Order: sequence, then C-alpha cells, then structure tokens
Amino acid sequence: MTAHRRFADTEALTPVMREVFGTDRAIAAVDRLLNGTKKGVYRVTLDDATSTIVYVWNTDEDYWVGLLPDDHDDPSNPFAHASGINLFEGATRRLEAVGARSPRLLLADRSKNLYPADIAVAEDVRGGTLEALLERDPDAGGRTLAQLSDMLRRMHAHRAPAFGRVAWIDSGGAPPDTTCEQAYLERSLANIATAVLRDARAAEGEAMLEEKLRTLHAALEPRAQHGIVHGELGPEHTLVGPDGEPVIIDIEGLMYTDIEVEHCWMRMRFGPHYEALRNPDLDPLRVRYYQYVMHLDLVGGPLRIAEGDFPNREWMLDVADFHLQRALAF
Repeated sequence: MTAHRRFADTEALTPVMREVFGTDRAIAAVDRLLNGTKKGVYRVTLDDATSTIVYVWNTDEDYWVGLLPDDHDDPSNPFAHASGINLFEGATRRLEAVGARSPRLLLADRSKNLYPADIAVAEDVRGGTLEALLERDPDAGGRTLAQLSDMLRRMHAHRAPAFGRVAWIDSGGAPPDTTCEQAYLERSLANIATAVLRDARAAEGEAMLEEKLRTLHAALEPRAQHGIVHGELGPEHTLVGPDGEPVIIDIEGLMYTDIEVEHCWMRMRFGPHYEALRNPDLDPLRVRYYQYVMHLDLVGGPLRIAEGDFPNREWMLDVADFHLQRALAF
C-alpha cells in the first residue's frame, strides 16, 4: 500500500505539454479524473481553452500494487495486469487498423525525461459518455449505439492470429499454451479461492461453485476462432465523439478471445440498451459459461482491491457481494 500518493500537477506536466503543443501555450488547469484503479487520467486544459488527456503509469497511480499474483506483469499471461504503455499503444494501433475508434494518440513517451513515469497524451473527447447521452437524448444515443454495434461487428469479425492479449500477440509474442476456455477456467478457480478466504458464504459454497464452473466448461465444444474483445465495454467506457460517433476508452485489456466474453459484460452494463448490440450467432453454451466466469471475476477482483487503499472501497465490496450472490444462485 502506498502511504502517500503523489499525483501529477501543472509544474510536472508542463514539459509534456511543450513537447506536444510547443511553447506558445500554457497550462490553465489540471484535473485528475477519478474512478480509475490502474493508471492516472488527467484532463489538461490549456490557456487557449483547448484540452487534452494525459495518462500516467506508475505505482502512485496504481491501486493494485501489492495485491496481485506474482505473474501479474508477465505480458504472455492473457490475464496479467491490464495496465501499461505497451498495452495502450498496441491496443490503439489494432483498433485503428480494424476501423474502431478510440482517442487519437498524440504522444507515447517511455524516456522518463519529460515526466518521471511512462506517459501518453491523447485526444480529449468532450462529448461525454454514451451512458449520459442515452439518458439525455435517447434518439441521439440510439444513433451512437447503432454505430457502436457496427464497430463491434468489425472487431469481433477480425480473425485473431491466436488467443491472448492483443499487444503481446501483435508484437510477435507466443500465445499461452492453453485454450481460451481453459484459461478462463483457471482464472475463475483462482477467483473462487480468493473469495473462499474472505467470505464465509463462498467458503461454505466452495464445492458447489467449483462444480458449476467445471460443468459449464465441460459442455463447450473446441473452438479456434477468436475476435478482438474490449472485455469491459459499457456505456461509461464509450465516449461520444464530435460527430456523434462512439469512441471506446480503457483499452489496455484488449484481447483476442471468444466474443461471447464481450456480450456477457455488455448485457450487464448496457441493460435495456443491449438489444441494439445483440449478436444472434453467439454460442449459447459459451454465453452461459462466460456469464458465470464474469460473476466470479467480479467477486475476486473487487475483494482483492478492497484490501488496499482504493478510495471507493465500500463500492467494491458491494460489487463483490452482489456477484457472489449471483454466482451462488446461478
């Protein structure tokens, strides 16, 4: 746990802004955007009223430090910590190549000369979230949602070279020596073990949770085709661009994996709006398997981060409680 976290400020970010925009503009304001757990996200407003987003990767910005397994930084592990400039750059390149919109990258710097951490500067998409647009103007939100559906079809139709994290596979890394569904099985068993140590209900139901998982896994037919999957795509991870187009953010976790993973998450996060994104060709057995896997993910992860100094700890515990109840009742 970091006792005192140091965040970026105007003085520290001035060399970064000069590198991107030159010396004729000064910083008017630096706002740290909340809710992230792995990296710092800052909106930097300049004195001509333009703005940009700065991402910072270091231990002060990462609330998972000290709470992760030993292989959390192994890039060949598809479930390694989804954080870092390499993942961000690789995901940006891949999305651009398939015609999917994410914030345009203006600078990626690993030198530590401009700022004492890996840092990236990207376009500031100021249209707000799709979540807010759907509430404020359902018709406009529906148009953005339809474009998102088209974008996802392009991502999911891309034939991946192998299962694994996009940035790793695209850079020539060897895929893991396991099938996609087996990798999720092992991850889910680890999430059950995490819950068993921290919650009496999980401890009592351990055998049942494991049996459900193995039964769902055993029903799957082998499959070798994977698409590009965001993994945590919801209306809060979709911004609205200048022309009403969807712009997806928090992309470091981009994976080549079963597209049913995406749909299980989106069904939960988009709620009644999911119908516009539905894909009729999904494998129903995989949907069921990954739905259960997702519940276990949302028990294990929140319980782990709640043991650190993440400021919204009670919210994380509520998430874990909700999904443990769903997993037990599944």
